[in-house]
Amino acid sequence: MNILIVGLGSIARKHIDAIKSLEIAPNIYALRSDPNSSVEDDVVNIYSIEKIDIEFDFAIISNPTKLHFKYIKILAEKGIHLFIEKPALDSIEKSEDLIKIVESKNIFSYVACNLRFHPCLIFINNLLQFEQPRINEVNVYCGSYLPDWRPGKNFREIYSANRSMGGGVHLDLFHEVDYITWLFGLPHKSNRIIRNASSLEIDAIDYANYSLEYEEFAANIVLNYYRKKPKRTMELVLSDRAILIDLVNNKITDDSGNVIFHFVDFNMNQTYCDQMNYFVECLKEKVKPMNSMKESIDVLKVVL
Repeated sequence: MNILIVGLGSIARKHIDAIKSLEIAPNIYALRSDPNSSVEDDVVNIYSIEKIDIEFDFAIISNPTKLHFKYIKILAEKGIHLFIEKPALDSIEKSEDLIKIVESKNIFSYVACNLRFHPCLIFINNLLQFEQPRINEVNVYCGSYLPDWRPGKNFREIYSANRSMGGGVHLDLFHEVDYITWLFGLPHKSNRIIRNASSLEIDAIDYANYSLEYEEFAANIVLNYYRKKPKRTMELVLSDRAILIDLVNNKITDDSGNVIFHFVDFNMNQTYCDQMNYFVECLKEKVKPMNSMKESIDVLKVVL
């Protein structure tokens, strides 16, 4: 299986590790802009997809979000299936034109939101489908400390801290809005507050608050870059009890402290492997994957 990677950063390396965990005998190529780029184990550097005669089974778009539009367009026009790191784009401008190209070429596209493969969220998805509880309120919180994200680097210089590179907590933590729409569908109405007034002193958005309205309940989502001790939770306030999903400690409890579900030895890297396996199986079986670019753009419209 021939796989092209556009953007060989830290997230791409997670996808490479995921690929290597599968039994697919991959040939991995990385599109590089600098002829002096370092050479990675088991990865072949290429410098132009126009000058190489390789039929790629799919491409991974994992460069800065600001550059996604350009490469999605180039690769889709060549008929290459797309595994796109979230979010698909940093703007909805001309997104419909891009969707038309992808659909006209019958491209299989998947926007990589690996939290859909987190065991706690899979458990909750099953609970909602089979028990269909009456929901009154949903509260989501995700906060962590941006300076800790890339040890040894000036956090103000990394992609996440810079608006011009497509950074910002609303895009970096796209997962939270994504999994809420995965569990409950798109909201009827949404409102948001976004700011960058914290002590981090960065120009990208470092706080976002979304209120999503559904027929029977509202979901509130808070995201930030400045919480020293990471917290990533979802609370479901049901008619008879409340359920707290803790995605850092991989545990689900009720409001009496009873443990409903606990995945003890969970490693987040497993979600990347499960996600990659899912996409590859979709290609093999010729089944269009969930969370296509079109579907994810609908979520991006809520975010933006």
